[in-house]
Amino acid sequence: MPYSLVSAATLGFDLVRLPAGRAVADVLLTGLVAGPAEVGALARVARTHGADREQRTLLAVRARRARELAAAVPQLRSVSPGQGEDRTAVLVAQLERGTIGSTAALERLLREDVLGPEHPALSRVAGDVRDQAADVLADAAVGAWAADVLPPLVRRELVLPFAGVVRDATTRGADADLGPATPELRSLLAVVGAFDARGRERWRAAVEDGRAGQRPWAAAMHEASWAAHVSGRTRTLATAQLLAVRAFVDGGFSAHDGAAGSWNALAGVVQAMTMADLLDGSAAGVLRAPWTRLTAPPR
Repeated sequence: MPYSLVSAATLGFDLVRLPAGRAVADVLLTGLVAGPAEVGALARVARTHGADREQRTLLAVRARRARELAAAVPQLRSVSPGQGEDRTAVLVAQLERGTIGSTAALERLLREDVLGPEHPALSRVAGDVRDQAADVLADAAVGAWAADVLPPLVRRELVLPFAGVVRDATTRGADADLGPATPELRSLLAVVGAFDARGRERWRAAVEDGRAGQRPWAAAMHEASWAAHVSGRTRTLATAQLLAVRAFVDGGFSAHDGAAGSWNALAGVVQAMTMADLLDGSAAGVLRAPWTRLTAPPR
C-alpha cells in the first residue's frame, strides 16, 4: 500500500508499531522542515558526494542490497482465523507484527512527497543537492524502519551520515507552525508524551468507550484529510501526525496499544484539532471524543 502525506495517520499507525518507528518520524520531520542550508548540509554528507563513477556504482549496489534486506520487515496479510478463533484477537496479533506499507512505499513518500514540489526550500537549491540530501534522508529512514531485521553494520552505514549532521533529530519540528490550533495541539502532545501508567490506562478506557463509533470515525478522518488537501495544509497535517507518533512512543504506549486502537484514537484527535476551522461540528466531535472523555471533569 502506498503512503501519502494526506493520509499520514496511516503511516503513523505503522510507525508506532515498529521498534524504531519514532526514529523514522524524526527523519521525515527533518525533511519536512529543512531549510536550504540544512538541505545543503545533508547533501555534503551523502555517500555519493564527490564519488567517481566506479564508487557510485558500488554504492548503488550496496544501497540496493540494503533495501532487499529491509524488505524482510513483515507486512500485514489477510486475516484467516482458524475454527473457534476470535477474529478480532487474530487481527490485533497480526497488526502487532506486520505493517500496512513497505520500505519502498516509505522511500517514495520521502522522495516524492516530503521532498516534493511543495517543499518551500527546495526551489532554492540545485537539483543534485536535493537528490543527495534525499539519499541521506532515505537511507536513514530505511535504516530505522528495518532496524529489527538489518545486520548492525548495514544499519549503521545507512543512518550514520544523517546522525552525524542532524544532531537534534529527536526534536526536529517541535516548534513547527501547525496552523490555527497550534497551542491546543502542543498541549495535547505534551500531555500524551508525559503519560505515566495511570495516564495510559485512562486513555485506553476513553478509547474503549468509543468503540461503537468506529464507522463515523473513519468517515470523519476522510473528511479532515480532504479538508487538508483542498486547503493546501497537507504538509501541516502530516507534521502534526508525525509529532503525535513521537508523543505516543514517549508516552510509553506499546505496539499492542498501537494495534488495538489507542493510536487511531490519538490520530483522530490530532486530525480534528489541526483541521478544526474547516470541519463541521459532527466530524470534529467524533474525532475529538476520546480527548473529550479524558479531560471531562469527574462526575
